[in-house]
Amino acid sequence: MGTPDFAVPGLKSLNQDARFEIVSVVTQEDKAVGRKQEISATPIKKMALELGLPVLQPERLKNIAADLKKLEPDFIVVIAYGQILPESILTIPKIACINVHASLLPKYRGSACLQAPILNGDDKTGITIMLMAKGLDTGDILRQEIIDLQGEETVEYIHDTLSNLSAKILGDTLTYFADGKIIPQKQDDAQSSYVKEIEKKDGLINWSKDAEEIERQIRAYNPWPSAFSYLDGKLLKILKAKVLKNSDNNLEIGQVFEENNELGVQCGQNALLILELQLEGKKAMNSQNFLAGHKDIIGKKLE
Repeated sequence: MGTPDFAVPGLKSLNQDARFEIVSVVTQEDKAVGRKQEISATPIKKMALELGLPVLQPERLKNIAADLKKLEPDFIVVIAYGQILPESILTIPKIACINVHASLLPKYRGSACLQAPILNGDDKTGITIMLMAKGLDTGDILRQEIIDLQGEETVEYIHDTLSNLSAKILGDTLTYFADGKIIPQKQDDAQSSYVKEIEKKDGLINWSKDAEEIERQIRAYNPWPSAFSYLDGKLLKILKAKVLKNSDNNLEIGQVFEENNELGVQCGQNALLILELQLEGKKAMNSQNFLAGHKDIIGKKLE
C-alpha cells in the first residue's frame, strides 16, 4: 500500500525478491495534477501496472476490507499511503501490518518527517520499519537505519536516499521478523513529537529570523513548496543560499545588498548570500545572472 514516488523502490524490491509474492497493490485514486489539472495515476499505480500487478484504488479503505481478506496476505506493507488504516485493515494479515516511516521514530511522528531534521538542524535522520498500531506512527520498531547529515542536504536528497535505503532493507526485515529473529522494540512516547503536514504558506520567509534558520528552511522546502519572498509584489523563490556571518552593513531586515557581484539579504541575525533564485514567470538562475538583469534590486526590501 503506497502512493507517491517515495514508495516505488520498495514496491520494486519486493516484486524482485523471490521470497515474496505481491498479491495486490493498493493506492489512492487518480487525481487532477498540475496547472492543467489533468487526471493522473499515482506513481505506485504506474509502477504496479508496469510490473503487471493487480491494483486496488478505493475511495475509502474500509470498502476493500473484504477483498483484502480473500487474498489472505501474510503481510500488508505500507509506504506513504497517505491515509490512516482502519482497524478492519490492520487485523487482516496473518503476520502483521508493517509501515515504512521516513525518520527515526519516535522523534518525528506525522507527515513532514522528511523536512523536520533539516528544519531543526539535526545531524542525522533515517528509516524506521515498524509494526502498525491504532495511533499515528506509534507502533513497535522492527528496524532502523541511520544516515548522517552534514548541514547541506535538501529534502529531495533525503527523500531519494531514504526511499532507496528502505527498499534495500525491507525484504530482510520482513523475513527476519516472520522467522522470529527480530524482537519488536516499544517506542518511548516521551521522546516523540508530531510534525504536521506542510502547506504552501509555510514556505514564506520571515527575514527577521536568523540567517541559519532561513537557510535550513530553503533546503527543507526545495523543491516544494519552495522558500519564497516577494519582490515588488512578485513571487521570488529562493532555491539555494548560504549564511554570511558577521555582516555589518547597517541595513534593514530584508534589504538586498551586493556582495562580490552576488545578492545578499539582511536577516534578523547575520545575512544570506543568495546563490540561486527564481522570479515569478522566469527561469531559475544563479545570483550573478539575476543581478545582471535586475540591478535595481539593490537596496530594495524583500517582503
